[in-house]
Amino acid sequence: MIRIENLVKTFGTKRAVDGVSFTVERGEVVGFLGPNGSGKSTTMRMITGFYPPTSGSVTVGGHDVAESPLDAKRLIGYLPESAAAYPEMTVESFLTFAAAMRGLKGEAQKKAIARVVERCFLSSVRRQSIDTLSKGYKHRTCLAQALIHDPEVLVLDEPTDGLDPNQKHEVRNLIRELGRSKAVIFSTHILEEVDAACTRAIIIDRGRIVAQGTPAELRAMSATAGAVTLEAQGATAEKLSALGRVESLDGVFRIYPRDASQAAVLAAAIIELVSREGWKVRGMFSERGELDEVFRRITLPDTVKQ
Repeated sequence: MIRIENLVKTFGTKRAVDGVSFTVERGEVVGFLGPNGSGKSTTMRMITGFYPPTSGSVTVGGHDVAESPLDAKRLIGYLPESAAAYPEMTVESFLTFAAAMRGLKGEAQKKAIARVVERCFLSSVRRQSIDTLSKGYKHRTCLAQALIHDPEVLVLDEPTDGLDPNQKHEVRNLIRELGRSKAVIFSTHILEEVDAACTRAIIIDRGRIVAQGTPAELRAMSATAGAVTLEAQGATAEKLSALGRVESLDGVFRIYPRDASQAAVLAAAIIELVSREGWKVRGMFSERGELDEVFRRITLPDTVKQ
């Protein structure tokens, strides 16, 4: 549904997006991750036709965004960063306006408004003017306008920005549900949202894609992935070191597999050693890997890492 090929965007001498290529299929929720200034929002603005690319191409539903902008944009629901709305309008009148702009009339318009009000949890503020809403409700109102025409493609820039923890949970569930039938790409810098909503994630830094994969594949890139943490009375680093590299702190040991092939059998080998030595286990678990560690290692400048 979304195909990006060798996308480049420059602003004067600054190369904000530098040769980005990826696809998003129907049924996918792709998280677009990166530090501030990495090129996330610029890329999303080119997908929606808000910015023209310096070079490269974007197609949505088979329509080139530069050559057939209206055909492409009819398929897109867009929630921009710092989404704007008319503050003097009520939530209902703003959504009525958005529906009319999308060509919805009469009964179809009423049903569309009712659907997005329910989906975005806006019933309690439906007749309230937008300038009196909290930041979270304003953001959800703008999300509702992105959904008003039931688009096949959703491009959401920081969709949980300004929401409280309960609202974030609701919106993540909504994104996951929408992703079953639509192509969804959303930008975020909140790593827990990768696990909560994404089928795949792309990490961009300084305008270039530096990693992509499922949440499990990204976790596997972590230095702790496959390690086993053990707390056991009688355990010693010397004996555990026969199974892998060992770190210890106050009687708690973390054993790292020597290579990826050993990771799958490390826990079983430790259990066998514990049983053989008669150690009394207080706690033991396998590490999944840490997304924030992967993100920091990939995106931090070398001078900061040192």
